[in-house]
Amino acid sequence: MAGGKRDYYEVLGIGREASADEVKRSYRRLAMEFHPDRNQGDAETEQRFKEASEAYEVLSDAEKRQRYDRFGHSGVNGTGVHDFSGMGVEDIFSMFGFGDLFGGGGRRRHRGADLQLRIEITLNDVAAGTKRAVTFQRHDSCDACGGSGAAPGSRPQNCPTCGGYGQVEQAGGLGAIFGRVITTCPSCRGQGTMVTTPCKSCRGAGLQTKERTVEIAIPGGIHDGQAVRVRGEGEPGERGAARGDLHCYVTVKAHPFLERDGDTLLCRIPITFTQAALGTTMEVPTLQGKADLKVPPGTQSGQVFRLSGQGLPNLRSGHVGHELVMVQVEIPKKLSREQQKLLRAYAETEGATIAPESKRFFDRLLKYFAGEDVT
Repeated sequence: MAGGKRDYYEVLGIGREASADEVKRSYRRLAMEFHPDRNQGDAETEQRFKEASEAYEVLSDAEKRQRYDRFGHSGVNGTGVHDFSGMGVEDIFSMFGFGDLFGGGGRRRHRGADLQLRIEITLNDVAAGTKRAVTFQRHDSCDACGGSGAAPGSRPQNCPTCGGYGQVEQAGGLGAIFGRVITTCPSCRGQGTMVTTPCKSCRGAGLQTKERTVEIAIPGGIHDGQAVRVRGEGEPGERGAARGDLHCYVTVKAHPFLERDGDTLLCRIPITFTQAALGTTMEVPTLQGKADLKVPPGTQSGQVFRLSGQGLPNLRSGHVGHELVMVQVEIPKKLSREQQKLLRAYAETEGATIAPESKRFFDRLLKYFAGEDVT
């Protein structure tokens, strides 16, 4: 568990195969039980409510849930979650289509929808952190009517059905249980006002699609698939409520020579037989450019060397990892006559200079071929 967090499925009391409806029903039950409005001054139930809200926001989002199932809490770190503790109980139920049962539903102002986009960065950007200007489209107030939806020179009028309250009272049905049922006004859809002369520019919506440019600060050490949240850059809320957020998901472009494993970088370098046998000093690529690597005589294929401090910063601690260089000895497929002559001359000396470990292996192999016991 990352940072001491409980498993989200455990928090909601559901299995990992639970459907979206099961996730919603479980959260609705817990929200009713632990909401701060029903447990005034109880810090423990408030924490349980926040924990359930965080679990719901991740598991109710198909993309976030997929990342969580694969990588756990680390897969959704940086994506951000909302704090539902400021919402009333009726607001929680409105998320599931039951908000009107508690009355006051017509006057609620809902926060605006979130927006998402993707940003491609390089490993060098991951190492140093970076800033990117992103351009996207979102809804903003209409320039012609100032967001009212009414034509210039006019203004919205009180709804004749609800008298400007945005809600109407109905009897019957669940009213026998709750005493009364207050529902959103069907005429004005809870607005309390109606536009009789709509603005021609926005056709009465009060909104226009506009282009927006925002500078995004991407922290060093961020991982592929994680997101940076920019508060208040999403769609506008209802009747002046808070805007949604902008979620910028990061895609890290593959490096031509370096592979990432957490905060560690891996570089695979081919060397020749003679370089491995006799040793050499060679230049290897790093995110800073290049570094000298001393390959000692007798290096084996697959041997790994470490370049300290040449890796990536940890997103949380800032500690910089290392770069690991793996050498791979390449055997030439074709040899010149001179090379063959030299190798044959070397092969004739192997009986005297063969390494002890290799000699033991071939001695045991000859006994095996002769049918002798080699165990």
